[in-house]
Amino acid sequence: MDRAADTSVVTPAGGLDALIEVLRARGYQVWGAQETDGALTLGPIASASDLPRGRIEAAEAGTVRLIDGPRDAFFDHTLPMQGLKRAVYPAEERLYEVGMDMAAEEDPVEAPPLAVLGLRPCDLAALETLTAVFEDGPFVDTRFRRRREALLLIAVNCMRPAATCFCASMNTGPRAEGGFDLVLDEILEDDRHVFVVGAGSAKGREILDALSGEPAGEADLKTARAGSRACAEAQQRRMGEDVEALLKRNYEHPHWAAVAERCLSCANCTLVCPTCFCGTVEDRSSLDGAQAERWRRWDSCFSLDFSYLHGGAVRTETASRYRQWITHKLSHWHDQFGQSGCVGCGRCIAWCPVGIDITAEVAALAAAERTAGQAGKEA
Repeated sequence: MDRAADTSVVTPAGGLDALIEVLRARGYQVWGAQETDGALTLGPIASASDLPRGRIEAAEAGTVRLIDGPRDAFFDHTLPMQGLKRAVYPAEERLYEVGMDMAAEEDPVEAPPLAVLGLRPCDLAALETLTAVFEDGPFVDTRFRRRREALLLIAVNCMRPAATCFCASMNTGPRAEGGFDLVLDEILEDDRHVFVVGAGSAKGREILDALSGEPAGEADLKTARAGSRACAEAQQRRMGEDVEALLKRNYEHPHWAAVAERCLSCANCTLVCPTCFCGTVEDRSSLDGAQAERWRRWDSCFSLDFSYLHGGAVRTETASRYRQWITHKLSHWHDQFGQSGCVGCGRCIAWCPVGIDITAEVAALAAAERTAGQAGKEA
């Protein structure tokens, strides 16, 4: 979204607290990134002082830690370990209970107004991806919808990437094009520290009108756009081209066995992924049989039980489970939902205990295919 000067304002860095107060006065709980046990989490904040100001991620395949950054910026960090998914699709929730009279009573959906400050463009894209899964088909998940509709989304355009980011190659960042109520660009230069704030919805416009600030000039808008371009150019990873067709052509490739030698089937990648939606439903009953409950919780295609049918699991080998995850994410998701299931956030790379890199695995398959093709021509 390329905002014109008359739709954005410039506010001092201290205006973040004013924004939070405006949100709270309108009944919103405010979430933002915060440092917890050396990692970034997403949760309630009371003021801008709760944000990890001046901190950045030192991330690589298999490792992520917070360190002091070179600037005193509020948003030089990138991503909390999990995105918005748990706010709209809880890791575990009770759906309903059944008493002795066999009448089912559905649990109400708790969806208080929630403003999320500091969302990155890739996580906005992830929410749109989940919406396609839960709402755009013939069966709408009304629990997801109610929680999503209670959100107010405040995005921040990225000015620096983590080493594991590859959103530019997935066309999901580092600059937000839509899907937000408000969007911020943080400008920190010499002795000047300001935010360019723009609105992307009527709700956002109302909040923007309640903030003090000067109309954004072309110089600040140009600086903001240049920062996002530099962020895209600085990304060290990218997803290969034509990956959807590549994976479909190589479904039986021996490379999957090579990946399986490293993969622990721990499901870390699916738990931190902002778009993985696999779940299971469990029925539980009290010891006296007077009450039964139905619960939904996250599951993973990496677990052996996930593909269990009568008589056994369909995907018994680690190689088949990893192949299922990556081919669904990057290829068959297009068949189901008309888009990729990956937004290029890089969480799966950083939080994999053995450092498996989804971009590297795609590149390895592409290289092996090229080598085999060349060998065939020379034969």
